[in-house]
Amino acid sequence: MFFKKKTEVQRVIPTHIAVIMDGNGRWAKKRGLPRNAGHAAGSKTFKEVARYCNKIGVKYLTAYAFSTENWKRPKEEVDGIMNILRDYLKDSKNYVKENIKLGFIGDRSVLDEDIQELMRIAEEDSKNATGLKCYLAINYGGRDEIVHAVKNIVNSGVSADNVTDELISANLYTDYPDPDLIIRPSGELRLSNYLVWQSAYSEFWFTDALWPDFNGKHIEQAIDAYNKRERRFGGV
Repeated sequence: MFFKKKTEVQRVIPTHIAVIMDGNGRWAKKRGLPRNAGHAAGSKTFKEVARYCNKIGVKYLTAYAFSTENWKRPKEEVDGIMNILRDYLKDSKNYVKENIKLGFIGDRSVLDEDIQELMRIAEEDSKNATGLKCYLAINYGGRDEIVHAVKNIVNSGVSADNVTDELISANLYTDYPDPDLIIRPSGELRLSNYLVWQSAYSEFWFTDALWPDFNGKHIEQAIDAYNKRERRFGGV
């Protein structure tokens, strides 16, 4: 069950929360299940987390679903993840009813055509939603994203003297605010090539909970920790 926290005076809800959905395989192994059972459970957790973030007023949620490095995993596991993605996209019409806008970041060109089409339909169907803007990072890598941005800039004929932070940001997959808070479950303490450029001044929160066990209580703990941080962005 998700946990509803009482409203607190001056409690700040991060505008943009990013999550690294980690620990699905270990969750399944602990239960004697195949790894893809963990990914299926993790997909359900993502849906609940998105709904919870929408409920408490988070404006943007970005979730790391499949990295550029994940293709190295066994074919059976990759195929299973892609099938879970298909099922999720087919069910995304329910997000429209909940006023959630769905989007994607990453290089979708290498994905199967039916998945690309389902992604397009999900974006089109939810484009007028005014609630949470929810983005899935699929075939995404932070370094790959920066390379993609630099190529765009070079191909547009911009001279080196005119390259700025703002120009690079404008050529990234993300056309929305950088994450205020990045959450990583499963006990790992690394970024894993996720939102490398955008996370320059993000706050981080880690938990040992595996992603399928993650819930609203953890979101609240992360937000409480975030509210205790002093964000100076390099200033005093």
